[in-house]
Amino acid sequence: MPDAGGQNHKTDVIIIGAGPVGLFAVFELGLLGLSAHVVDILDRPGGQCAELYPEKAILDIPSRKSITGQELTHDLMAQIEPFKPTFHFQQMAEKLEKVENGHWRMVTDQGTVLEAPVICIAGGGGSFMPKKPKLDRLEEFEGKSLFYAVRKMDQFRGKNVLIAGGGDSALDWVVNLQANNIVSGMSLVHRRNEFRGAQATVDQMYALVNSGKVNLAIGDILKLNGDGGQLKSVTLKSAEKGEFDVPCDAMLAFYGLTMKLGPIAEWGLNMDSNRVAVSTESFETSTPGIFCIGDMCTYPGKLKLILSGFHESALMAHGSFHYARPNQKLRFEHTTSSSAIQAKVGVS
Repeated sequence: MPDAGGQNHKTDVIIIGAGPVGLFAVFELGLLGLSAHVVDILDRPGGQCAELYPEKAILDIPSRKSITGQELTHDLMAQIEPFKPTFHFQQMAEKLEKVENGHWRMVTDQGTVLEAPVICIAGGGGSFMPKKPKLDRLEEFEGKSLFYAVRKMDQFRGKNVLIAGGGDSALDWVVNLQANNIVSGMSLVHRRNEFRGAQATVDQMYALVNSGKVNLAIGDILKLNGDGGQLKSVTLKSAEKGEFDVPCDAMLAFYGLTMKLGPIAEWGLNMDSNRVAVSTESFETSTPGIFCIGDMCTYPGKLKLILSGFHESALMAHGSFHYARPNQKLRFEHTTSSSAIQAKVGVS
């Protein structure tokens, strides 16, 4: 279940990162009866798998001869569905503090407030941050009429939107904003007439261009035009047309993503080479109640593999139980023989 931001929530464990390891952590926690909320800066689950190699084969997932990043994400989402996690997409974990009852209170950059006795960092290599175009006056327009993600579609209602980029995100939003009758006008700008997105989405985009609903402009962006943070047009240059302007009053720039550690670096955790040091007994950090799993954690012999992260998720869940249920004894059960676990996941 997604959350749009700006609400207050209480749960057992706050998971930072909706990649494969974070998703499997939801499952392991669910087996122990623990609830989870998941925060991720992307607009969908899957992390690096979904964003960087959705259609590339992964060959080292147990029992699967080959599986794509998107298939793995889909299967993990199906596996955790019985536990009903809440997702907070397009939000960054920004502030963290301890409250009087011993729990952690986390605030995202969208104003969502989460409280839990346990924090689990599963952020992969860090937060995905947008790559920004090298253009003059960029900061003048950022957050006012130039954006790097769609937080709420209504923000673009009735606007003449220019989308820059040639990958899945750019193409998806061309199609989605048109399909929902949000925009008054739409232009897609890319440096060449070749696109990296899924072929089905590329075909949908060309259909919109052919029907006159989308203006496709090929060229390099030279400058942004407007005043007081409000865009009026973007100047392009191409070999065929030279310099020309494309009118717009809002721009979405999708030039890819880069990885940064983000606010987690300021939380006072023991770090080692820009990674979070953990104990391999439960993958708890130097701060009690905060755990770290996946590529972001480090320990002797660490291998950055998804299957290693799955193992780390199981031990993290058991370590978390004592914080979330301090007055209960943890009863270890195998999924093959526990009728209670089988009932939780809907398997008889």
